[in-house]
Amino acid sequence: MVNNELQFRHYYDVEQLLKRFGIYVYMGKRLWDIEMTGVELQKLHDAGLISDPIYMHAKIVLRHEHELELKRSDNFKEDQ
Repeated sequence: MVNNELQFRHYYDVEQLLKRFGIYVYMGKRLWDIEMTGVELQKLHDAGLISDPIYMHAKIVLRHEHELELKRSDNFKEDQ
């Protein structure tokens, strides 16, 4: 099991957690990467490889990053 002292502040931090388990996510679009990272995180949690606090904190970070990415894509569409 992974140490409970991990701190997640950015998507990169959650990526590093997945890399500890040999999981690399690249879908070609950042929004898709964030969504697939959430799926992989869920699988790790369901398998009992990460604790509830780590899972919940990482999910909060992913949700925040997902919202930011949606805003970025909306702003890009408005600018064109």
